[in-house]
Amino acid sequence: MNSNVSLPSLIIVDDDPLIRDALRLSLSDEFDVYLAESRIQAIKLLREMPALPQLALVDLGLPPTPHRPEEGFRLIAELLAHSPHIKILVLSGQNDETNARHARALGAIDFIAKPCPPEKIKTQLRNVLSIQRTEQERGDGLLLGIVGQSPPVQAMRNQIALYAATPFPVLIEGESGTGKELVAAALQHLGVNSKAPYLVFNCAAISPSLLESALFGHIKGAFTGAHNAQAGFFEDAQDGTLLLDEIGELPLELQAKLLRVLENGEYQRVGETGMRKSRARIIAATNRDLRQEVRSGNFRTDLYHRLSVFTIHVPPLREMETDKLLLLNHFRNFYAAQSGSLPFALDAATMQLWERYAFPGNTRELRNIVIRLTTKYPGQMVSTAQLEAELDLQQFATDNFSPDSSNAPHRLALHTLQQQPGFNLDKLLLEQEGHYIEAALELAHGNVSEAARLLGLQRTTLYSRMETLQKHKTNNTTGEAH
Repeated sequence: MNSNVSLPSLIIVDDDPLIRDALRLSLSDEFDVYLAESRIQAIKLLREMPALPQLALVDLGLPPTPHRPEEGFRLIAELLAHSPHIKILVLSGQNDETNARHARALGAIDFIAKPCPPEKIKTQLRNVLSIQRTEQERGDGLLLGIVGQSPPVQAMRNQIALYAATPFPVLIEGESGTGKELVAAALQHLGVNSKAPYLVFNCAAISPSLLESALFGHIKGAFTGAHNAQAGFFEDAQDGTLLLDEIGELPLELQAKLLRVLENGEYQRVGETGMRKSRARIIAATNRDLRQEVRSGNFRTDLYHRLSVFTIHVPPLREMETDKLLLLNHFRNFYAAQSGSLPFALDAATMQLWERYAFPGNTRELRNIVIRLTTKYPGQMVSTAQLEAELDLQQFATDNFSPDSSNAPHRLALHTLQQQPGFNLDKLLLEQEGHYIEAALELAHGNVSEAARLLGLQRTTLYSRMETLQKHKTNNTTGEAH
């Protein structure tokens, strides 16, 4: 790891040690590089780092299932839960177009297929870093302000104005990527103590063993490594506002101590016998269903009721139909100005696709799509095919048709054919067959005979289909190389 703290920080997650070392060697002159080989190791590393990384370069195929993308997808979501402002580039050999689209929908800013020259990776990291710096210079309030005129957004604005002046806790609920941190900042800005400290504490970003000390502080000698007394977030917040982000990640044993603070303001530094008083206003945010967490025994009922004195639901983008165009214009003009180029445009058919798409990754996904279109097509008319290449249409179709419906398969087929002009049935069937074969081999721990039994096939038939899939992948790779 480069010890120069002035360099932008980058975490690289890849299970291949040769790739990790090669990337560190080629990138460490411009980035402070941290390495991890799995999702679990990456999260552990994040919790131990002195500050959250600005950038991430993530492989999709990670242990314990390196031949499948699920661990990589999960890591993208967890990285963004730890740090909503981190910029993620996916660098993966699992460069199936469906995987690339889904990674972007989850919040990755773009997808780089392996193999890729280190200089090209470095160039993309520089571009992403430039975007991030511009966002920070303008400030989230200007860049990611609460844009929208739809009824759900208007209702949310009214709630913010109503609750901002009260001293009571507010619970902000909403899916990942909806902008819950913007609502919290608006509550602080409109509150009676708008000039007082405003601190954000991410409950998912710190190791559970260090959470109590981080929140409440500790005295000298309270535990190994506690060489000096240290204040916690409650103390530092003074009479301002403390946002407890990802509150659903707080361990049960700490939930009781948080409840005591909410009830009477009392808390203790770790290792201290005397009580201290907190005057901070608490705002909590979560993308989990806390009512379900209560029913599952993962969240205290009394704490939930104390936190949810007032609750604000941040609507997903699919409920803000008329605002998709407002957000398009908002981000398109900003990023065009940032890059010194003319904004791209959408023709009538492409605009209809934009309005129909559900944006499962919400505003974060929409923003990242605009960034990519601005980079690829400055001042140009973007076609429907070019926009489709940026959308997770397969996931969108699956999410919008209930499997309980008797005609769901038929409607899903209709939707897919309407939305994908270049649809290829053979390719779809091969992809689905490949997923089932990989799943069967995983369950059978690589035993082909057992995998064939799970699939209801003869062993020789399974071998034949595996060979066909391998040839198909090889041909595609060869074709891309040319």
